[in-house]
Amino acid sequence: MQDPPPPPRRLTEMTWVVGACTGLWFLAWFALLCAHFFIGRPLDIWFGTTLVGWLLGLLGYAVFRAQRAAARRGDRTAQRGLD
Repeated sequence: MQDPPPPPRRLTEMTWVVGACTGLWFLAWFALLCAHFFIGRPLDIWFGTTLVGWLLGLLGYAVFRAQRAAARRGDRTAQRGLD
């Protein structure tokens, strides 16, 4: 039996995946904010959810970058395999 082919690089590269998903959360948040100002849509649970999704994406990306920088420096406590 032959092993399946690996997934495309763009789907396994963490920088692209986290950045794209964080961008989607931001777009959803911005669309709800515009709907609030221009149409009068109330700021409900969806607004809070998209805001938290966007901010957690930024936080996760910052932690990922810090861990990757520490691994490249050779810190002993850094995670491995974050290239």
